Amino acid sequence: MTTELQEVPHAGRTTGSRIERIETYVLRPPLRRPLSDSIYDRTHWVVPVVEITTADGLVGTGYSGLWTGEDLVVRAIVEYLAPRLRGADAALIGAIWQDAYWSPLHWVGRAGVAHMAQAMVDIALWDLAAQRAGMPLWQLLGGRHPVLETYNTDGGWLNFTVDELIDDMQGMVEAGWTKVKMKVGGPSLRTDLARVAAVREALPADVELMVDVNQRWDRVTALRALRPLADLGIGWLEEPLHPDDVLGHARLAQTGALPIALGESVYSAESFATFLDAGAVDVVQVDVTRVAGITEWLRVAHAAQEASRWVVPHAGDMMQVHQHLIGGVGAGREAMVEYLPWGLELFAEPVHVDRGRLRLPLTPGASTRISAEARERFEDRENRPTPHGD
Repeated sequence: MTTELQEVPHAGRTTGSRIERIETYVLRPPLRRPLSDSIYDRTHWVVPVVEITTADGLVGTGYSGLWTGEDLVVRAIVEYLAPRLRGADAALIGAIWQDAYWSPLHWVGRAGVAHMAQAMVDIALWDLAAQRAGMPLWQLLGGRHPVLETYNTDGGWLNFTVDELIDDMQGMVEAGWTKVKMKVGGPSLRTDLARVAAVREALPADVELMVDVNQRWDRVTALRALRPLADLGIGWLEEPLHPDDVLGHARLAQTGALPIALGESVYSAESFATFLDAGAVDVVQVDVTRVAGITEWLRVAHAAQEASRWVVPHAGDMMQVHQHLIGGVGAGREAMVEYLPWGLELFAEPVHVDRGRLRLPLTPGASTRISAEARERFEDRENRPTPHGD
């Protein structure tokens, strides 16, 4: 199924919300130190950006966070989505979302690149909507939690020695965090468990420790690890298996040994529904940059909450958008986001976290605007696409 360009709603042709310009660019901020998990070694964070300008001069900003493939995501916007957007009414977010979803991109990807490109556009449209409403996005969505808890995931990397792990984790606790996370999934399960045990012993008893495998275990390894990790009092086990292995995750979850967390590698509301229906996930880490934007994120979050699961998003957006989403629709308990400080220097209004607590902003919009100084400093100017509308 496809939707022709002329079917895109254009009610905004005579209003200020008519889309007149779509511009993309890429930022490459360095990490403050090299990092490794069970899949990747990293030195930089890559942030593709889309800015959508409407007739009344408002600019909505959407973006993603990734390690590579930014050229594919940007190309999907420039060549496939931008021609469908120009002239449409930016206020009709749902109609634009449906048109983009059923565009020719649907043929080549209902996940991955296609969804990440659509997410960037959708985030920009919601940013515009909140600006036009004169309120921060979290208030537009319901305004439930002005302050959020965070858990810190920036200290437990696989390339750290045990002593470095402990120093980092203790430093985070001293800075006010009561929940922290570390990586496993190395070549040896015995080594993984020894590292977890060493960190757990070094932390205060009231500090919660979570463990992230980044998909690298098989079912046998995961089953072997459950009881030792449970005996250490681990808060949750994250992405233990391949992200498409619904039955494997269900088997782990149904042991009751540990809560199973996943979602950063799940790209659609329909896929999340499969995990929920199978009892395969306890902590739903739906990421607004991986599903097709805020519009689809809200579907997943509401379904998860109806199924009595926690919604604690993966921070592919560096928390800027997710603070608004959890602040607007988060559950009464576990109103929490992942703290991942990569690239915070990019934003005109970066998140504010003190002693592990995040206070939501009051500026209208979705906190996605890139600072002019950061763009000048970090933009990759090679092969820069031509804006639509010039």
